[in-house]
Amino acid sequence: MNINNKIIAHRGIFNNKTIVENTMEAFEKAIEKEIPFELDVQLTKDDKIVVFHDDDLKRLTNKRIVIQDTNYDELKDIKLLDTNAHIPLLKNVLKKNKDKVLIDIEIKNSKRWKTLVNKLMIELKPYVNYIIKSFNPRIVRYIKKNYSWVNVGLLVQDNYPSKIKKQFNQSKAIINYCNPDFIAISKKLVKTDYMKKIKNKQVFIWTINNLLEIPEKDSYIYICNIPPLKK
Repeated sequence: MNINNKIIAHRGIFNNKTIVENTMEAFEKAIEKEIPFELDVQLTKDDKIVVFHDDDLKRLTNKRIVIQDTNYDELKDIKLLDTNAHIPLLKNVLKKNKDKVLIDIEIKNSKRWKTLVNKLMIELKPYVNYIIKSFNPRIVRYIKKNYSWVNVGLLVQDNYPSKIKKQFNQSKAIINYCNPDFIAISKKLVKTDYMKKIKNKQVFIWTINNLLEIPEKDSYIYICNIPPLKK
């Protein structure tokens, strides 16, 4: 895992004004600056792997279109945030990067997650400079079992809809169940007892909005919004 300066650019380098998150433009900026970048993948209705964070297009287009219920041909020409940016296919991002910098791939949850994982691994076959992560421990476990060479991580948030879900998702049992290579946690968990459960695991921390939040000496990797990060 080659990560320069402990930083991964969250959804590429963007400002959601002139450059939109999770677009070719955002990733090209990260590649140009030689900064590893993070992205989110989903499966369209016609089994195309697209790069997009939200379940639907409401936030970035004001359209109530659900990604996973829509064919890619219906999505590809939609402009994001009144720019000329569009929803990219993952395969095109991979071709653009050509393993130049590490890509941190988050698999979004869905009912067809196994199909997504298996198709993802086919698209990733020509490449080596990537890692994968997910909030779903079943996805992490499945990758560990079926694609053992992949560096895969478990995402853990600080807040859940109920106390039971929080205890379950932040339990040592879940870590043992999926045995991730690394754990990516909300920055709000850094000073909690949860840290005691993840000894001997590489820790990623998300999402950082100011480089001054990053200590000079520690072993963590930081997933950051860039720009407006300045130091």
